[in-house]
Amino acid sequence: MASFTAKDVQELRARTSCGMMDCKNALTAADGDMDKAVEILREKGLAAATKKAGRIAAEGLVVAKVYDDKNAGVVVEVNSETDFVAKNETFVEFANVIADTIADANPADVDALMKVKAKGSDMTVEELLRDKILTIGENLKIRRFERVEGTTAAYVHGGGRIGVLVKFDTDLGDKDEFKACGKDVAMQVAAMSPQYLDPASVPAEELDKEKEILMAQIQNDEKSKNKPAQVIEKMVTGRINKYYKEVCLTDQAFIKDGDLSVAKYVENTAKALGGSIKIESFIRFERGEGLEKKSDNFADEVASMIK
Repeated sequence: MASFTAKDVQELRARTSCGMMDCKNALTAADGDMDKAVEILREKGLAAATKKAGRIAAEGLVVAKVYDDKNAGVVVEVNSETDFVAKNETFVEFANVIADTIADANPADVDALMKVKAKGSDMTVEELLRDKILTIGENLKIRRFERVEGTTAAYVHGGGRIGVLVKFDTDLGDKDEFKACGKDVAMQVAAMSPQYLDPASVPAEELDKEKEILMAQIQNDEKSKNKPAQVIEKMVTGRINKYYKEVCLTDQAFIKDGDLSVAKYVENTAKALGGSIKIESFIRFERGEGLEKKSDNFADEVASMIK
């Protein structure tokens, strides 16, 4: 008969956040040895984590942060199964720890990230992830991240639904006015979801395809198809410029002043501050994009829980 007390069960529960009966059974199996009982629960937790890994994690949040001390920015998507867990303080703290770890360790990819020590922890990121799966009780996944060196601006929209990181080439990085401008540009990316930085960034094949579509539209228009070639060419050029205004960040109408393009807004800010600002690149993560979301009937779920 294993020798342990109710107080030991409570202590084990506090250390592991596992259920009372699980703790009691683990202490029984470990003959009252606390550390061995923790190990047993960890092993069970890892097994449970493996089982949960089959469930789709398409909720969660995107964290985007600037680290001035490292001259870098990070954007990372961490997924959970439910929106409820995504708002949980433990989950939010975990996602921020992952961002901080990426900033410090600069891993090459998610696999490399899993092997490094988590910021402020003795565990690796992989171990910490498994621990959170055990504690929170849902499948969690670190889906993707980008770490960008240089002067960056970050913006998070909708409580972590969208995260944006924009890189700039500027000599005004320490000025508050530039930081406000950077945030505005990041907000533009979040709101308008541009596909490319500028017209020069649009792939040639994409542009050719767009021109083909425009030419087909003109040929199918009775009022336009018989116009002179040079007129049709001008029409296509005009529509291509309109296309640029839709898909290119620099050419989009600035959300805070529709009379300005984003490029003009940045140029005006640089001129007012007596320096230069150039948008170099941007990254936009939207939570769960491209993932198949689990569709449950809530009433059926409640009924199954009652059973």
